[in-house]
Amino acid sequence: MARYAIGDLQGCYHSFMQLLAKLNFAPGRDQLWLVGDLINRGTGSLPVLRWLYAHREHIKVVLGNHDLHAIAVAHAVRPPHRFDTLAPLLAAEDGEALLHWLRHQPLMVLEDDYAMIHAGLYPQWLLPQARALAAEVEAVLQSPDYLGFLQQMYGNQPAAWHADLTGMDRLRAITNALTRMRVVDAAGAMEFAFKGELSELPAGYLPWFQAAGRQSAQAKQPILCGHWSALGLYQAHGVIALDTGCLWGRELTAYALDTGEATQVALDPRDQPPGLGGD
Repeated sequence: MARYAIGDLQGCYHSFMQLLAKLNFAPGRDQLWLVGDLINRGTGSLPVLRWLYAHREHIKVVLGNHDLHAIAVAHAVRPPHRFDTLAPLLAAEDGEALLHWLRHQPLMVLEDDYAMIHAGLYPQWLLPQARALAAEVEAVLQSPDYLGFLQQMYGNQPAAWHADLTGMDRLRAITNALTRMRVVDAAGAMEFAFKGELSELPAGYLPWFQAAGRQSAQAKQPILCGHWSALGLYQAHGVIALDTGCLWGRELTAYALDTGEATQVALDPRDQPPGLGGD
């Protein structure tokens, strides 16, 4: 069995299929780990989710911010963004079932040899602690009260983690770290506007994985993540970042978990809608 971790798909179905063909991926023999942002912005969110659902026994996924946004839009909690490409999914006969399955996926995977998140971890968190905190959000998101969570999920506060956080502040802080974090200041507070390259870091901020005293740096498991397309393929500080900006005209990347080999395909032009903007 071969295991591959793949960066942010964002609905790039044709590029995804080309990458699987290049890997000679065989369901039932091989396994995929997907670092979140499975859908939205690319033209193929519906076929991506249909493929993932059909092969759900052979994949591990975590939710990204675009996946949570799609669930919120589907339930009329948030209006669609200008560059969303969710309409075919929302109109599909099986769309509701696919989004129900998506809502029941985790925010973190922790195995003996790898951890997987979409965005980041607070400096104070050990990996088992992070997994337990992710489970708090998952329990609410998968509960009958999930609409209440979605309605209060959005917002940038609290910006830093404190163990005494409670209620929705606690859930929002966990969700923001796992699905939106890129950089933190010396106090561990997140800043969400920055999306650029390492050479462009705002004064006083570092990538979350370079934060002083980061507890998860002591773990034996490398951390697979995505979310930060300007970072590209990055392997240092116990992190393997896999969002290589396929949607933005670059590549889709697979990382072989057992050999460390990276495989890439270029964006298939069919996956990128005209006039796409934002991140």
